[in-house]
Amino acid sequence: MNPSRVTAIVLRQFYLLRGSPARILPLFIWVAIDVVLWGFITRYLNTVTASGLDFVTSLLGTVLLWNFLTRAMQGVTMAFFEDVWSRNFLNLFATPLSTSEYISGLVLSSIATSSIGLVVMVAVAGAAFGLSLFTYGVLLLPFLLVLFLYGIALGVFGSAVVLRLGPAAEWLIWPIPAMVSPFACVFYPRATLPEWMQLLSLLFPPSYVFEGMRVIATGGPFSGTALLVGVGLALLCLLLACVFFLLIYREALRSGRVARYSAESVS
Repeated sequence: MNPSRVTAIVLRQFYLLRGSPARILPLFIWVAIDVVLWGFITRYLNTVTASGLDFVTSLLGTVLLWNFLTRAMQGVTMAFFEDVWSRNFLNLFATPLSTSEYISGLVLSSIATSSIGLVVMVAVAGAAFGLSLFTYGVLLLPFLLVLFLYGIALGVFGSAVVLRLGPAAEWLIWPIPAMVSPFACVFYPRATLPEWMQLLSLLFPPSYVFEGMRVIATGGPFSGTALLVGVGLALLCLLLACVFFLLIYREALRSGRVARYSAESVS
């Protein structure tokens, strides 16, 4: 892997952002709106319930970290879509750039954009609603790691789907976080789900994070083993997503689809 080629992919995204404020604003505007909206909802719930549970910590914190996962995924897919929309994908692979270097560049771009979103969310949540992610202690780092790895896996998988089906398939990618969220147990405990959904949720790494966050918020005993399972599943998902992307790319080369790839193609 050539670091200079990976850096070139990241620089391309940087130049796109620098040259267009319209690309910069979505990095923090939508996350700030989400935090404010859910912040007032949690503050209201604190006033009308007598459970003694702090909804700011237990609910707003999960919303914040779920947004982080979504931004990590979109950091990959949006960088990929930029190449699709500009019909630049074929140009990139006419160079010695390898698929691993390209994916690495997308991941590094996602790290930068998702970090911006996380900083904004933490700042808004802390200033407006007194939420501090440090409430979760040292476990915050593995929580973020699991969510980031899984978000990247979803982004790579989504990019592979678009590469296989064509640019029109991008509309299949945007709903992915919403479809995953019921099984990720973002807003409620796993025990709330029907039994068959509980079994499926065990395969989703974010569910271990959000279950752990609720345990910490209520002062219950935390299972480090469950978190390790979440880390392992997230790494497995990322590996499978990268393999899937590589297989789709090689098939596109064999079929000649890469040479015909344009903004109008749908298959």
